[in-house]
Amino acid sequence: MRGAKSAKWVAIAAVVALGATACGGGGGDKGSNSKAAVDPAGKFSVEVGEPQNPLQPANTMESNGSIVIKSLFSQLVSYDDKGNIVYVNAQSVDTKDNKTYTVKLKSGWKFHDGTPVTATSYVKAWNWAAAPANKQTNSFWFSDIAGYDDVAPAKGKPKATEMSGLKVVDDNTFTITLSKAIPYYVYKLGYEVFSPLPESFYKDPKAAGEHPIGNGPYKFVSWSHKKQIEVAKFDGYQGPDKAKNGGVIFKNYTNLETAYEDLKSGNVDVLRQVAPKDLPVYKSDLGSRAVDKAYSAIQTITPAFYTKQWKNINPKVLQGLSMAIDRATITKTVLQGTREPATGWVAKGVLGYEPNVGGDVFTYNPTKAKQLIKDGGGVPGNAMTIQYNADGGHKEWVEAVCNSITNATGVKCSGDSKADFQADLDARDAHAVKSMYRSGWVLDFPMNANFIRDLFGTKSDGNTSGFSNKKIDADIAAADSASSLADSEKKYQDIEKELVNYMPSIPLWYYKVNAGYSDKVTGVEYAQDGDPILTGVQVKK
Repeated sequence: MRGAKSAKWVAIAAVVALGATACGGGGGDKGSNSKAAVDPAGKFSVEVGEPQNPLQPANTMESNGSIVIKSLFSQLVSYDDKGNIVYVNAQSVDTKDNKTYTVKLKSGWKFHDGTPVTATSYVKAWNWAAAPANKQTNSFWFSDIAGYDDVAPAKGKPKATEMSGLKVVDDNTFTITLSKAIPYYVYKLGYEVFSPLPESFYKDPKAAGEHPIGNGPYKFVSWSHKKQIEVAKFDGYQGPDKAKNGGVIFKNYTNLETAYEDLKSGNVDVLRQVAPKDLPVYKSDLGSRAVDKAYSAIQTITPAFYTKQWKNINPKVLQGLSMAIDRATITKTVLQGTREPATGWVAKGVLGYEPNVGGDVFTYNPTKAKQLIKDGGGVPGNAMTIQYNADGGHKEWVEAVCNSITNATGVKCSGDSKADFQADLDARDAHAVKSMYRSGWVLDFPMNANFIRDLFGTKSDGNTSGFSNKKIDADIAAADSASSLADSEKKYQDIEKELVNYMPSIPLWYYKVNAGYSDKVTGVEYAQDGDPILTGVQVKK
């Protein structure tokens, strides 16, 4: 979500990501237009940005690509709006020891090219994605599976091309054996990295990323880079979330203000987020078509710990910077009450969320902030920057956070703008961030582990800051090895309470969907990950 999507990195100031299509939800159209005649073959448009990478399921770790991938590929499982498992392509996922999982597929599923979805479709895809030679950004998600270290060793050449923990039993059955027991593993299987792939993919993976063939509710039509991506309803889809429309056009926007103007003039149908500039007026502009709904994502700012500035920094300095940020005022004024100040690292609405885990470190206190920074040895150079993507509606709040820090502590702070989300992510991946970066994160699966292990584990794909702590790594390993889901959840809660002593990032606020849709569509709702539930949208005649 960088997200988990490892997860989804959130592109926009209050954005989206994983789009769990089986999720319930709300905060959208409650059926007020349900009597309007609809066109089941009608297509509608959604605001997005350009995906960072080709449309390969294991190569997507941000919200612009994720929403498209989720329309094209269905997973073994999904979740309802209470975080319960919903079986999608899987008939069942069973385990007796939390280490070996037996997956049985629903029969009759087809890829968009007409070939069957089988156990091999999953096992072969996961082995391909795990192999370092294929350079998939989410390959570490397979590291729990036995034999991963032979396929993708930390050092040296691979000893194997297939993970020993994956076995095909028959066309509709395969087993997953982990290197150690993980009681919540079935939750991870809802993330799109675990998608199946058709045999045609392997003939030319690069071309497949430009013209993907999936097993989801929509099939790919076209991709005009930096303009739009079009998908159409797949009539042969076997899942529980069949599309109530004829397809989706993902329209590319470089700023949210333009998207909002297009919404008002009828040139785009569904927004994922309204820009800060338009928050004061969007409800009066859109009336019943305005959306205001919480979802499971969090905004933070993160030091680039690999830089000279933050390497070996005393956590007291970061605690002080946190206390220099007036979250209450910024969320109330700049963000128009559309965010809620964060009091921890785990987003609301997921298993294991607890309020107020950081104590007063998240409370604005200029006097204490100054003292903590002084006690910690000061901010190197007495100046810092916050990198952000200019196309995501972040400029206003970044400036407000910087002003708050400077006014409270005297530390100079300014924004470091990148042209778009792709450029922002590329800088993070290349370890080219100058100081700090804004790092919104949305759930990949609804459990606190996704906001801790997948961001702060030393080897985790979502950890692009260079943060590394042996005790945190050991505690994560212990939480993953817990005897039950409840015990694992509790151990991750204990880890979160300890993070205040290390400050791997500075949480700012919890996200909400503040968006809207045109009068051409009805049935618009948003999932727990903040994405519009595409399959439920209906197009009026």
